[in-house]
Amino acid sequence: MREIHEDCGVFGVYSPKPEDVGRMTYYGLYALQHRGQESCGIVVNNDGLFYSHKDLGLVSQVFGKADLEKLPEGTMAVGHCRYGTTGGTNRANCQPIEVNHQKGKMALAHNGNLSNAYDIRQELELNGAIFHTTSDTEIIAYVVTQARLHTPSIEAAVDQAMDRLDGAYSFILMSAEKLICARDPHGFHPLCYGCCEDGTIVVASENCALNAVGAVFERDIEPGEILTIDKDGIHSNRHHCGTKPCTHCIFEYIYFARPDSVIDGVSVHEARKNAGRILARRHPADADVVIGVPDSGLDAALGFAQESGIPYSIGFIKNKYIGRTFISPGQSSRMQLVKIKLAPILSEVKGKRVVLIDDSIVRGTTSQQIVSLVREAGAKEIHFRVSAPPFFNPCYYGIDIDSRDNLIACHHSIPEIAQLIGADSLGYLPLEDLKGLIDSTDYCDACFSGRYPTDIPEHMEKSRFEMPLSKRNK
Repeated sequence: MREIHEDCGVFGVYSPKPEDVGRMTYYGLYALQHRGQESCGIVVNNDGLFYSHKDLGLVSQVFGKADLEKLPEGTMAVGHCRYGTTGGTNRANCQPIEVNHQKGKMALAHNGNLSNAYDIRQELELNGAIFHTTSDTEIIAYVVTQARLHTPSIEAAVDQAMDRLDGAYSFILMSAEKLICARDPHGFHPLCYGCCEDGTIVVASENCALNAVGAVFERDIEPGEILTIDKDGIHSNRHHCGTKPCTHCIFEYIYFARPDSVIDGVSVHEARKNAGRILARRHPADADVVIGVPDSGLDAALGFAQESGIPYSIGFIKNKYIGRTFISPGQSSRMQLVKIKLAPILSEVKGKRVVLIDDSIVRGTTSQQIVSLVREAGAKEIHFRVSAPPFFNPCYYGIDIDSRDNLIACHHSIPEIAQLIGADSLGYLPLEDLKGLIDSTDYCDACFSGRYPTDIPEHMEKSRFEMPLSKRNK
């Protein structure tokens, strides 16, 4: 439905004694399901032996009762739910990735997108490396493994590997004895940890997953920080902290994250309400009701209503048994699923002037469908408001936009877009007002502004490692 895709969700557990860490990870992945719905997996460490289960599908589809029972008790586990911005949808790309090497074994779960993945992989392949997947997560695993061969510990290997990695990465690495978490120096995507009453330590992409397993949030892992958890406690390496400007992905607050999460001290719910308040000031409308498009448009709609004084209402009933519809392949399938997923409440829109708020417009086809649903329900006027600026540029750090070709804002003016989607008026969040969402300028807005915090890669197509023979080496 959104026509854009999330990143991924990562989750890790370190327990002082053997327990059902696989089931705990299962619950954590459930809380992070919004971050990726292509595939998921769990790897459990039982006395240095790894047991895993992973496949394509949602958490509830991949893990049945029997699958969870096959995972033994252990002291550590790492889990992942995926939407891939590099590499296709196939079982080989399911994570966590498991590696056996001379110095031991590891399982790696990664959220983000390396901007220099193509260059590193080319270098590794020319030196004899053999890859089994087409994801950039395996590149991270390879770089860490290479470093581990001549470093005294796995955490030292991660430290050295980070000198070669560029772009967005928040990952959890499990070895035979340690759980290691790392966040890129820019801090593009979130990563945090918390503790349970029994001493179990939990690491997750968002604190909403900590809450799901009864862990109390301790803090966010800092941009550039490496956190090692072992039998001696928690150890922090800040060697890479402050080496690059902090540029949190602003779209985490607009769309990716769950509204009950708090990222780097900022409430996602409040950030979205702030977007709505700004929209009400910048693009006011004479209207009778404010309605948000579920789910990430709801908080912005509430903020718009509070600022404008126009009543807020629930305007759509959402089918909770349908996943985010952009996961479906093909435009015709997406369009059909919009109708299946959303149904307007006639009594709230019929004969009324409606302010309709959504988080973004990418191609415009889905926005047109939503406007059409509200129009068919009897709305007299529809004033479409967007809680993000227009998309003008590809993203190299985790949003699945690798080309300007299908971005409607690159080819049409705002009045033209309003006409194409069937709205009476259209207003975007101004680019200069993004800082008002989080009361900071430490964010990346490259997909809107074109200001990239890293070098722009030459090769960033999602399928760049899956090209047919006829297109290779050209």
